[in-house]
Amino acid sequence: MKKSVDIFDPKQTTTLDTPAKTLAQENSPAEAQTSGNRIGFVSLGCPKNLVDSERILTQLRIDGYEVTNSYDNADLVIVNTCGFIDAAVEESLDAVREALEENGKVIVTGCLGAKENQIREVHPDVLEITGPHSYEAVLNHVHKYVPKPEHNPFTSLIPQAGVKLTPKHYAYLKISEGCDNRCTFCIIPALRGDLDSRSVGSVLDEAKRLVESGVQEILVVSQDTSAYGKDKGGRTDFWNGMPVKQDITTLARHLGKMGVWVRLHYVYPYPWVDELIPLMAEGLILPYLDLPLQHASPRVLKMMKRPGRVDRQLDAIKKWREICPDLVIRSTFIVGFPGETEEDFEILLDFLREARLDRVGCFKYSEVDGAVANTLAELISEEVKQDRYERFMQVQAEISAERLARLVGRELDVLIDDVDEEGAIGRCYADAPEIDGMVFLNGEVELSPGDMVRALITHSDEHDLWAELVQMPE
Repeated sequence: MKKSVDIFDPKQTTTLDTPAKTLAQENSPAEAQTSGNRIGFVSLGCPKNLVDSERILTQLRIDGYEVTNSYDNADLVIVNTCGFIDAAVEESLDAVREALEENGKVIVTGCLGAKENQIREVHPDVLEITGPHSYEAVLNHVHKYVPKPEHNPFTSLIPQAGVKLTPKHYAYLKISEGCDNRCTFCIIPALRGDLDSRSVGSVLDEAKRLVESGVQEILVVSQDTSAYGKDKGGRTDFWNGMPVKQDITTLARHLGKMGVWVRLHYVYPYPWVDELIPLMAEGLILPYLDLPLQHASPRVLKMMKRPGRVDRQLDAIKKWREICPDLVIRSTFIVGFPGETEEDFEILLDFLREARLDRVGCFKYSEVDGAVANTLAELISEEVKQDRYERFMQVQAEISAERLARLVGRELDVLIDDVDEEGAIGRCYADAPEIDGMVFLNGEVELSPGDMVRALITHSDEHDLWAELVQMPE
């Protein structure tokens, strides 16, 4: 049975399972011999990195290359790495090592690629290394070692929405790169730079292509989603011949008119987040807010360089729920931050009890190489981190169970992700893929992934829901 909060251990990273599964499904069993233009691909890290992988894969396919998730018979392997926390660095270096051992020709890209010396020190035989969102450089390196094949683009058409590493019914939409915040525990700005928002026209064009390709859920991601457009200086853009403001509220409103689920992730708690809640109450976008708060002690938040008025955050949550009673709030917190006292930790627990957040991830502080936080105060022992983590998880488990129990007896739309011999497995508006819970419809083996059904919630636990089918998909 799943726990009510995300359990972090030294081997856990942000890497999703979906990319490898999707690539495996794309492989043809009949392809036993190398074609001279087959590229192996390993995608690590978070949804934002997944989008980078999709962009590289799309261009590889456009250039006529075959793509596989296997080292066997691949003429070259690309490893798209993560470097956010030490566990992710270890995972990435292990993946590069495995690729070198199994294949020998390896190109490294992604966040860890920004630290070329660190990679070279461990793996000097890597062919080339590039940092994050270096799409053109990666393709140029591929062309250098595996020349572009001759191919007829009319016989190997690429989907309008490009190559996707997610199931056909949902997709991630990245709206910006980088971040202007300087949280002391984070090295993202050093890896990906300052905020660089895409034009709203290009974002809406991509969203439209996704919907036209059959996507039923768009998951909006970036390093700082609520800051979208703040680097545009108030300039408008154009879409469908009409001027459109470049800010997160305007973008969300336009996305909400496309007739699919729209879910917002990585929403930094700026004051203008208030403007998004009425859109959720109207049903334009899902009443789901991924709001990384990180802590509740004003002293720790100040050391983190995060917003420190917890009373204001509690007032905001109360107001949001009054406007949109169905609102589900997901957040993440760090325990064991350098200098965190027992009093600081108790303030965090008190905040959890008062805020009653729906979905919560808890992470023990990781000493990320290059993070300012490592030098701010005395580091907390692993024993204390573990103790605080377990106490945090126990408090949140009760809250999660209570929040999910509110849904029992309600009819909800459920998007089916998978079907096995026991029945269908889906998600309701409260569940983002791979990080939240699931809705189990036991015995419903006739459904298919991508079906949107109406279901009556009959049971809940600390993480998941069970339901009975009310209405089949149209």
